[in-house]
Amino acid sequence: MKIAVVGTGYVGLVTGTCFAESGNDVVCVDIDQTKIERLRNGEVPIYEPGLGELIERNIAAGRLQFTTAVSVAVPPAQLVYLAVGTPMSETGAADLTALWSVVDSVAPYLNENAITVTKSTVPVGTNAQIFERLKKNTGRECRVASNPEFLKEGAAIDDFMKPDRVVVGVRSEEDGEVLRQLYSPFLRTEKPFLVMSPESAEMTKYVANALLATKISFINEMSGICSATDANIDDVRRGIGHDSRIGFAFLFPGVGYGGSCFPKDVRALEFLAQSKDIDAKILRAVDQVNGIQKTFVPQLIANHFQNNLKDKKIGVWGLAFKPKTDDIREAPALVLIDSLLEAGCQLVVHDPEAMENVCEKYGDRLTYCDRPLDVLNDVDALAIMTEWGEFRTPDLAEMKSRMRQAVIFDGRNIFNGEQMSAAGFTYYSIGRPLVRSDASCSA
Repeated sequence: MKIAVVGTGYVGLVTGTCFAESGNDVVCVDIDQTKIERLRNGEVPIYEPGLGELIERNIAAGRLQFTTAVSVAVPPAQLVYLAVGTPMSETGAADLTALWSVVDSVAPYLNENAITVTKSTVPVGTNAQIFERLKKNTGRECRVASNPEFLKEGAAIDDFMKPDRVVVGVRSEEDGEVLRQLYSPFLRTEKPFLVMSPESAEMTKYVANALLATKISFINEMSGICSATDANIDDVRRGIGHDSRIGFAFLFPGVGYGGSCFPKDVRALEFLAQSKDIDAKILRAVDQVNGIQKTFVPQLIANHFQNNLKDKKIGVWGLAFKPKTDDIREAPALVLIDSLLEAGCQLVVHDPEAMENVCEKYGDRLTYCDRPLDVLNDVDALAIMTEWGEFRTPDLAEMKSRMRQAVIFDGRNIFNGEQMSAAGFTYYSIGRPLVRSDASCSA
């Protein structure tokens, strides 16, 4: 099929590239000329494992092209995917400014049989508004559909190529069959292709993210209760996770969720509920608990040093909101950095992928290290904020020898207490007993 994908952000770039990999002719469109030139040269503006190789291969095969011209990409396209950002506005609602601009720009170039498919995360009812807007702009009834994405940053290629399910919202069986044919190469293991109304498809995306965010906030709140009652959240997690009704997914305590999806989608769904005079108490609590959890490690550090943080040197491992991405949007590490800078700390940081983005935000207020162990030189403590694989099995003796004080604040529970005790660290984690070393002072 001939496909146009408007928007080369995270979702649009992965979507267009994966469709090209399955044999379709794809043209990706963006208004950013610099980004388009980089992509034409095989440079990927985001970090996503495996994406660069796929882009390079499909450009070479002639199946993937990049342009700034909607007038080039849209006229021959059988499917026009809309994949622009829908950030959170000041009210908490999704800001659809970019989406409406794209709808207006593609309308003059849509061929009569093209299906306009929304990939962006949008409020319920947006598909119907797109239909009316295209009708007004073109003078005819255009085919529109919804196809929400369920991609995890760091695993997006696998998620697209081997989906748990594909959800489409359509107004006709014919449009559903076109999309079924498009996705058939990805569903050979009998994963479900779910056809529903556009409104249900739009809601499915929000509900999925809100439920996953709820699980994270729930286990984080339970970790606080464990800390106050001498229970161990790891034991509790195992005790509930083996219940088939509950499972283990997303039940890992930590420093709170971040990224481009969960924070804004929870708030957008709460805003939608309020607009319908529904008091979404659970959604509000999920967001509030997450905000509180992001302050947990900063507060642990302040308490350990008895609020005497001025000129303390603190190392930070992990800046991205999760591993295998360079995305720092709503990252818990940024809350920690802001708090410690305000308290007068010196901060030395490392992340395998996100340091360039963090440097753009903080500049020379931070010291950046290319290697994790170099962060530790003469620090008073280490805070671990992202669970990158390379952090999990370090040389503990080497770590301790470099640190002024052997104190670790593990916001991702990547180590265990017995390990830290044997190595002589004072070790704070989430929802687990404190390990205190007599050799570590708090002055």
